[in-house]
Amino acid sequence: MINRRQFLYRGGLAPLACAATGGVLTNRAWAGEARTPDWIDESIASASHDSRVRTLVFHYTAVDYPTSLRLLTDAQYRASAHYLVPDAQTLARKPAVLRLVPEARRAWHAGDSYWQGVRYLNTSSIGIEIVNLGYPSPRQDEWPLMQRAWFDFAEEQIALLGKLASDIVARHQIPPSNVVGHSDISPGRKVDPGPRFPWERLHRDFGIGAWPDDEDIQHFLPRQPAQSDAASWQRRLSAYGYDAPQSGVLDDGTRAAIAAFQMHFRPARFDGEPDAESSARLDALLRKYVDPEHAADKAEHP
Repeated sequence: MINRRQFLYRGGLAPLACAATGGVLTNRAWAGEARTPDWIDESIASASHDSRVRTLVFHYTAVDYPTSLRLLTDAQYRASAHYLVPDAQTLARKPAVLRLVPEARRAWHAGDSYWQGVRYLNTSSIGIEIVNLGYPSPRQDEWPLMQRAWFDFAEEQIALLGKLASDIVARHQIPPSNVVGHSDISPGRKVDPGPRFPWERLHRDFGIGAWPDDEDIQHFLPRQPAQSDAASWQRRLSAYGYDAPQSGVLDDGTRAAIAAFQMHFRPARFDGEPDAESSARLDALLRKYVDPEHAADKAEHP
């Protein structure tokens, strides 16, 4: 999400770079294609630094398309992203995503962030911004997460995003659990791409990102006698990748991490309160992507 009041991205900015040179196309990165696909528009550039890729991060911009483009390409705002997915109206005129920063260069999109032991993910991630207002801001900024009026993503956006993300994941060999949202890597500080982002659909239709198997969820559901155990939640969230406190108490940082997890993996409830189904989904993800031998009793009583 683009912070319209204060940008928290670390480090200085390089001069504006031409996205058509030094980018992924010069090393045949697009699955061997010799030219840019017609659904990529690389006519606009943003500031960047050298980078290597291990994580893919999704954002929403929280502002309209013209403002998004201005904030992501004007050096004074100290924000950038590798790709920008326009709104549906813009896509109707030209069905293409904008490449603002070459994938081999660093974009300033993650800010103060953490995932799976790595901090400040700008140096090791690709960022995709999607034009979406999120919710009516600033009017609802202080409202509880579940009371905000979140906006849906357009079908045209999801179709292009699925194509783009599938290609990025395949070329960079990004593991499913390393496809995350801004809220996952900055719990409590960021909430994008929000609870309306179609994580399950992207996993099902495009093979993008992680999602728990229903049979594993049902397996773990009856085995949640300690779903409110703060220490257990903290250990398991940390094992999956979140920057969760290890205080042993259900503090604000832990609730923020739970809420981020729920927005991603249980969008029917994302109030940050521990519950049996969220706990079972976390166990199912740990078994599928982290430890095939993971069991609920092992997580609750290591």
